[in-house]
Amino acid sequence: MNQLNQAFTIFLSLLVEAMPFLLLGVLFSGVLLLFVDESKLIKMLPRNPLLGAFAGSLIGCLFPVCECGNVPVARRLLLQGVPTPVAIGFLLAAPTINPIVIWSTAIAFWDIQPEIVVLRVVFSLVVATVIGCVFSVQSDLRPLLQPPMARELPQPALSSSVANSSSHLLQSGTFLLGETGVPLRMDATLMQNARTKIWAKKPLKDKLRLLADNTVQELRELGGVLVIGSAIAAIIQVAVPRDFILSLGQGPVTSILAMLVLAAVVSICSTVDSFFALSFASTFTSGSLLAFLVFGPMIDIKGVGLMLMVFQKRAVIYFFALAAQLTFLLTLFFNLHFS
Repeated sequence: MNQLNQAFTIFLSLLVEAMPFLLLGVLFSGVLLLFVDESKLIKMLPRNPLLGAFAGSLIGCLFPVCECGNVPVARRLLLQGVPTPVAIGFLLAAPTINPIVIWSTAIAFWDIQPEIVVLRVVFSLVVATVIGCVFSVQSDLRPLLQPPMARELPQPALSSSVANSSSHLLQSGTFLLGETGVPLRMDATLMQNARTKIWAKKPLKDKLRLLADNTVQELRELGGVLVIGSAIAAIIQVAVPRDFILSLGQGPVTSILAMLVLAAVVSICSTVDSFFALSFASTFTSGSLLAFLVFGPMIDIKGVGLMLMVFQKRAVIYFFALAAQLTFLLTLFFNLHFS
């Protein structure tokens, strides 16, 4: 009974600490989704692979979404024609590189291990930028996308001779006549632009109603994950023998591997995962805590499920393998030389 009370106390403390940040993150994400037009930002993004991946990683500061919201936003970016490294950089870094997550990490760790706050941002930027550069080698991303997504991707620019070819115009309903008289493909980008123009004319009352509906829906989904994650953390702290946790958590290699697996399995929201990691601060190495905080928001079970709705299975395997290896190497270096 004493263990049960202790587990319940840990569970409630995690929920009380984390819930305000989850609510703030959902509200901020909804406001940006409904009131900000990302197409204007896209025009300013660099085309260089390295700079593009780095810029894409930093976009999370402007679009603070957790790992539940980064996949839909990255999908919108791809449909609007952003370079591949920009979209991949955003996909992997946005759940970590945003003001709310940085703030929540600082609240959890600044007084005891401030280096974790800084290095979480740095390591996330490095991993996302490197993977974005790797995927820039794939000039056409369609082979790595699910067929419905690949069909919606904006088509490459047509030459004038091809554009005027009558064979294309025989595809009824596929093209429309642009303002310059050149046939334009009715792809998802044009349809998205049309919806954006219609949405801009909506009254504020309708926008606020949709914002409230979106907030309730996200809280319902993410709140459940937070409760499950907090319960897992509390059970592990109480049920698993202390000696086993210490032996596993103090090894520079084993501690990182354990937290990488835990990050993927627990699938807790990046807005509040720092409070989950904080419960292991006294028993696990600093590098392993960083591994959890860097790898978890990029690749976890629920995130993989969302990615598979956009990317082919082999692309998701590439994401998983590259993110795990880079995170392991960076955090192992930190454990061996600075921890």
